Amino acid sequence: MMFALTGPAVDGPAYVDVVHLAQHAPDWLNDSVSAWSTYGLAVFAVFMVIAWWSARRVGATASVTALAVPVVVVVAYAVDAALKLLVHENRPCRSLRVTVLETCPARGDWSFPSNHAAVAAAAAVALLFVFRRLGAVAVAAAVAMAASRVWVGVHYPHDVLAGAVVGALTVTAAMSVLRRWAGPLARRLAATRLRPLLAVS
Repeated sequence: MMFALTGPAVDGPAYVDVVHLAQHAPDWLNDSVSAWSTYGLAVFAVFMVIAWWSARRVGATASVTALAVPVVVVVAYAVDAALKLLVHENRPCRSLRVTVLETCPARGDWSFPSNHAAVAAAAAVALLFVFRRLGAVAVAAAVAMAASRVWVGVHYPHDVLAGAVVGALTVTAAMSVLRRWAGPLARRLAATRLRPLLAVS
C-alpha cells in the first residue's frame, strides 16, 4: 500500500520562508551550505574511522561496537528507503513555485523521509554508543545536515525531522541489542584473523 503525503499542507510556508532566506543570503554561505549538503555525509565516514581507531586502544569490546556503527547506519538507511517507497511525497521544489539552490531531484525521487537526515542522525547516535564526545560532535553535524537539506530546497522541514527520527530510533534499537552481545562477539573474533581489527597488540 502506498500513501501520498501532501507536503505543502504540513509545513509549506516554513519551507518557503527558508528558501527565500537562502536566496538573499551571501554567496559564501550558500556555497558552504550546498557543499555540506552534497558532500557532508563523507565526514560521518571519517568520524566512524576515528571511532574505530580510538576504540582499538580501549579494548576488543569497544572495537566491536565501533565496527558495528557503519552496519547499523546501513540498516537505518534501508528502513528510511523503505518508507520512501510507501510514502509518495513530491519534492517541495516541484510542488511549490520557488527558486532553490540545488537542482531539483527527478520526479519519482520522493521527498519523505530524508535519506541524508536519516543517515546523519543514525551515524551520530551510533557514535554516541562508542564515544560520547565524538558522538556529540556528530550530533551537531547531523543537525547541520538536516538544516542544509531544507536550505538548498530539496526537502520540507518535516522530511528531515522524520528522517532523523527514523535514523535515531533504528540505530538506538540496534545498538542496544548489540551492547548485550558485544563482549561475547569480541571474544570470538579475537580468536580469529580479525584480531588486529579489535585491539592494539
